[in-house]
Amino acid sequence: MDRFMWTNGLLEMNETLVIQQRGVRLYDGDEKAKLEVGVVLLSTHRLLWRDLKNHECCICIPLSQIIFFEEQAAGIGKSAKIVIHLHPAPANKEPGPYQNSKFSYIKLSFKEHGQIEFYRRLTEEMIQKRWESTPASQPITATAGLKTGRTRAVGIVGIERKLEEKRKETDKNISEAFEDLSKLMEKVRLSVITFHTAAKEMVELSRSIASKIKDKQGDITEDETIRFKSYLLSMGIANPVTRETHGSGTHYHMQLARQLGDILQAPLEERGGMMALTEVYCLVNRARGMELLSPEDLVNACKMFESLKLPLRLRVFDSGVMVVQLQSHSEEEMIASAIDSVSEKGSLTAEEFGKLLGLSVLLAKERLLLAEKMGHLCRDDSVEGLRFYPNLF
Repeated sequence: MDRFMWTNGLLEMNETLVIQQRGVRLYDGDEKAKLEVGVVLLSTHRLLWRDLKNHECCICIPLSQIIFFEEQAAGIGKSAKIVIHLHPAPANKEPGPYQNSKFSYIKLSFKEHGQIEFYRRLTEEMIQKRWESTPASQPITATAGLKTGRTRAVGIVGIERKLEEKRKETDKNISEAFEDLSKLMEKVRLSVITFHTAAKEMVELSRSIASKIKDKQGDITEDETIRFKSYLLSMGIANPVTRETHGSGTHYHMQLARQLGDILQAPLEERGGMMALTEVYCLVNRARGMELLSPEDLVNACKMFESLKLPLRLRVFDSGVMVVQLQSHSEEEMIASAIDSVSEKGSLTAEEFGKLLGLSVLLAKERLLLAEKMGHLCRDDSVEGLRFYPNLF
């Protein structure tokens, strides 16, 4: 520590700040120095340390005084350190906090980390030795800058001022970004309102066209009217049953059930007479456009299929899977189809059975489980998955 000397903290001419790190304590050898935790600064010419509370307490040591340095890893309750070995103090050294020391090395203890980057930058400066190629002169003062017609911010105060200006600029940029984001959100909101209005107008237009086509006689047949409505439905433009038009409660669910009976008849026939309730939910909401249906309303409407004597019914398998199926759908045919497919292939998984019949994996598995329940199939549950075989017993 007797190599350190007092300084005012101003950077000298041709001297550049390289890095600074807060939360650093100085050690005189293995002993803590009589100084508090402060900021260590590395420039192209010197190593400086400044007290956090008392900015006038600032000491430095020339980089030319350093022989070599090494890292000291952190331990339990101990911070990581950089050990710096120094040349003996010159005879004409300026005064500092220590007049003499029994140690020829100092330690920088990093309480707030940052030692890795500081060690890297110190290594670069010791290799480049820029203090030899650009010797430093006396520090520039404010009055000297005024004489030349310009003021130059130097030293610790100048660095802090630059950091504060950069922080203000960052805050300004963030504020402007949030303003742009608010404008963008407002544009999105207006676009959504415009789209919703346009969708309402399209629905009203479809109702008008459907009504006119239905009332017109002669050239347009009933089949053509039905076909046109199916085109509208595939485009997501229909006359959906809503709470606004049919109220709420039982009456709403009854009307919704009747509409579902019309909508789902053809898709169910195309899919072998059965669809998972999740598939029904997606299909119906796609057709309803903006008037989306809640899962609860869909289930309540499906429960009314049988009481309204519609050609559909809601079925719940033992596993809890809910499906909508045609009343004409034969369970015996479904089981027989599963038995025939498994017997023909020797064994099948739900995925293989689903691909074979064009079913979802969920429905394929339920068909196989139903056939197993009736005693026609047996299973092999292994690490490769669930596989079904003909029951030979």
